[in-house]
Amino acid sequence: MATYEYSCHRCGDFDVRLPIGTAPVEYVCPDCAAVARRVYSSPALSVPSKLLKGLHEQEEQSRESPSVVSGPPTQCGSASVHPAIASLPRP
Repeated sequence: MATYEYSCHRCGDFDVRLPIGTAPVEYVCPDCAAVARRVYSSPALSVPSKLLKGLHEQEEQSRESPSVVSGPPTQCGSASVHPAIASLPRP
């Protein structure tokens, strides 16, 4: 479903939800039953947050010049192993 905008010369603008691609050029106004013309406007696109924008820029930068890793990350502190996992056979 898509939202289409129509403009009635008596009542003003109103929105109609219809299946995509089925919006007629003219639509009956729900308030006064006059013929309303379809209004073409820009889509309502959201503006990403600063965090999302920063992550996107970081991803694009790593695509062009990825950071080189010299080895596996070091573990900080000692992680305790669950006894059930410790008793599993190792390859």
